[in-house]
Amino acid sequence: MVTVGLVAGIMGSCQSAPLFESPPLSVIAAGWQYMVGLRSDGTVIALGANYNGQCNVDGWTDITQVAAGYHTVGLKSDGTVVAVGAWIDGQCRVDDWTDIIQIVPGCYHTVGLKSDGTVIAVGADHDGQCDVDDWRDIVQVAAGCYHTVGLKSDGSVVAVGDNDDGQRDVGGWTDIVQVAAGGYHTVGLRSDGTVVAVGYNDDGRCNVGDWTDIIQIAAWGHTVGLKSDGTVVAVGDNDDGQCDVNDWTDIIQIAGSRDYTVGLKSDGSVVAGGYGIHGQCDVNDWTDIIQIAAWRHTVGLKSDGTVIAVGDNDDDQCAVDGWRDIVQVAAGCYHTAGLKVDGTVVAVGYNGYGQYDVGSWTDITQVAAGGYYTVGLKSDGRVVALGDNDDWQCDVGDWTDMVEVAAGLRHTIGLRAGGTVVAVGDNYYGQCDVGNSTDIIQVAAGWDHTVGVKSDGTVVAAGSNDEGQCDVDDWTDIIHVAAGSFHTVGVKIDGTVVATGDNDYRQCDIGDWTSITEIAAGSFHTTGLKTDGTVVTAGLEVELAKWNLIEATP
Repeated sequence: MVTVGLVAGIMGSCQSAPLFESPPLSVIAAGWQYMVGLRSDGTVIALGANYNGQCNVDGWTDITQVAAGYHTVGLKSDGTVVAVGAWIDGQCRVDDWTDIIQIVPGCYHTVGLKSDGTVIAVGADHDGQCDVDDWRDIVQVAAGCYHTVGLKSDGSVVAVGDNDDGQRDVGGWTDIVQVAAGGYHTVGLRSDGTVVAVGYNDDGRCNVGDWTDIIQIAAWGHTVGLKSDGTVVAVGDNDDGQCDVNDWTDIIQIAGSRDYTVGLKSDGSVVAGGYGIHGQCDVNDWTDIIQIAAWRHTVGLKSDGTVIAVGDNDDDQCAVDGWRDIVQVAAGCYHTAGLKVDGTVVAVGYNGYGQYDVGSWTDITQVAAGGYYTVGLKSDGRVVALGDNDDWQCDVGDWTDMVEVAAGLRHTIGLRAGGTVVAVGDNYYGQCDVGNSTDIIQVAAGWDHTVGVKSDGTVVAAGSNDEGQCDVDDWTDIIHVAAGSFHTVGVKIDGTVVATGDNDYRQCDIGDWTSITEIAAGSFHTTGLKTDGTVVTAGLEVELAKWNLIEATP
């Protein structure tokens, strides 16, 4: 899946000699929705999705190499191996491995290269991806989803496993110095810095014929190349922005996964692009902000009625530069809505369901943006909504006496003047079971949960609690709440913040925040508005910026 700690470029040469005689001190790895970093003191850090325990590496020591896929593997200095994550196919059964000099995980198997040039493999073998017992003279290995690739000392390449897309058609390759295996394709780096690739190519991941001056390659659903000048090129699947690496410089190692591209810079810092990394935390220079909103992007309303936005902009949901006279903003999954001082509404972004066809709305006092729909509260307490209505989340035509509305992924919440709450839309997890709520003064809607602040400062919640996002029973002195995809955040009367729920992307790391007046919770991050009009964020991008794999502690 990914190859780490390898590259001739890092080692200072691009020869076909064994590539793992002297692994670099600091390496990075990219797995499915998570990243792993090896510190120079042999300890390991991980950040991202941890549903199978693949990030449980805190106790690892004396590690010289890390690799990540759906599970995480570490090579120790004595040649033994440790692994965490999914075990269902036995891919983590590496406890008895010895004399290993390189490790790579595939989707459901793990491969190890021994110092004598032989190879071992464990895990799923239904496509023969573990049939490596007879390999000899191997100097590097790579693992795709269902195939395994080996580089021989003479620069030729062997492969076993799935070949439905021709990913094993490497028999004619020569003069190769590194191999990388993607999900369904194989990539080879030649000694002259050019690159070859075979396999699945519907998204252009094998279009590397014009690459030159490459010193390292990485692959998954896309292909990444590190050039000798420290810049990076990438082709293939870019649905999550994993190929947006054109501005990277000073890179000494790369890693790629289905969702991410990660680069290690010469100063030990780490850059990344892909799933959940959209620049939504780039708010350090924001000033004079009076209100914030968040989903996969972050929106800020300035005191002069203009709006700024950062983050995911694939559907132009951040195209708010021309907005004026705005008094409130809302962020949906892929769209942004703004309420103007005259009670009309503007919107930008994805409009596949007509969610920003709000040009005829008037007399609006608040807007809310859900997954693919928009809700407006009118001055007379009635509510309007348009966009996706597959779960009847827009069926609010009979609502009256409302003072606030909130929109989740597929459900809508309304707060009545008397402190009671109504809800429509998807109720699979009970997120609409709010009929017994009383004395509520503010509501928020997450992906599949609903949160309400009571007048006494306590909080109630309904809906999915798979990540603990509804564990708010002990909260007190709360004045404002926000609901993210799978986490919940609350501002206390003293300006501090509490959070519960999913913290895989460190979106709940808000314990040191102070002087907060409002919060917004996105899919992968949390944003806080301070009393001085500046903005703080917590999330993957913030945490990743702290990494330094050259220093002993990041």
